[in-house]
Amino acid sequence: IPFAVGCPTKVKPEGSQEARICPRCHNAAMFSAKSRTWFEFCFVPLIPMNSKHIWMCGICQVQVNMQPGWEPQLAQPGYQHPQLQGQYGQNVFTQNAGYSPGYQPNYTQPQK
Repeated sequence: IPFAVGCPTKVKPEGSQEARICPRCHNAAMFSAKSRTWFEFCFVPLIPMNSKHIWMCGICQVQVNMQPGWEPQLAQPGYQHPQLQGQYGQNVFTQNAGYSPGYQPNYTQPQK
């Protein structure tokens, strides 16, 4: 009879879930969580083996151990990723003269 045995790590959000800026991908998707490794027998968690408090990014999945005196920067309302700043909003339409917002396909007749 085959038995399945393993030690997976499960991550659960905890504490304040305010959006914070990830130091790796710079998205406002970092949150506090508790990471716990379990001994599993036949896919049933039986014994907690290891537990730690972490900061985790929901986009790039980076995990950083919580340290006294350090936490990711809070994302302010209207925060934009540094590479996306200036790509969205009113200034895009004024920079590109002759461009009007919305999808406007350019249909051309096939050459005969």
